Amino acid sequence: MQYKSLRSIGVDLGERRVGIAVSDSSGSVATPLMTLHRNGYSGDAGDGLYEKILGLALEYQASCIVVGLPVNMDGSEGAAAVSARSEAGLLAELCSPHGIDVVLGDERLSSVSSLKSLNLAGTSGKKKKKVIDQIAASVLLQSWLDRVRSG
Repeated sequence: MQYKSLRSIGVDLGERRVGIAVSDSSGSVATPLMTLHRNGYSGDAGDGLYEKILGLALEYQASCIVVGLPVNMDGSEGAAAVSARSEAGLLAELCSPHGIDVVLGDERLSSVSSLKSLNLAGTSGKKKKKVIDQIAASVLLQSWLDRVRSG
């Protein structure tokens, strides 16, 4: 896939919290940005979540939003993956008129990798809960950026 800019937003969907990451303009480095909190259930567009994500994409002039796809270790997809696909579709409908693509990115091990990093850094339990979702979004986005750049 070719993009005019590799500036992208990474989204790690959760039932209560949604991690957000952003890349630099060259698409080289993903950085944790923030954690958004859901007001409703997963897939509830009434909570304004998709509009907030679109707003961030516009603010950072991103050409793409990468939504985490939680596939099982064997590559199969369960209920969480079905939900992520549905949410990505709703987000894509909102973003399409703005020329922003929404793609799915394999998020296997992103939470595990994030937790290991936080443990190595000696991060406390309360602090972990506040940042783990945005770090997982950063791991997801970095993995996607590396795949896109390598062709």
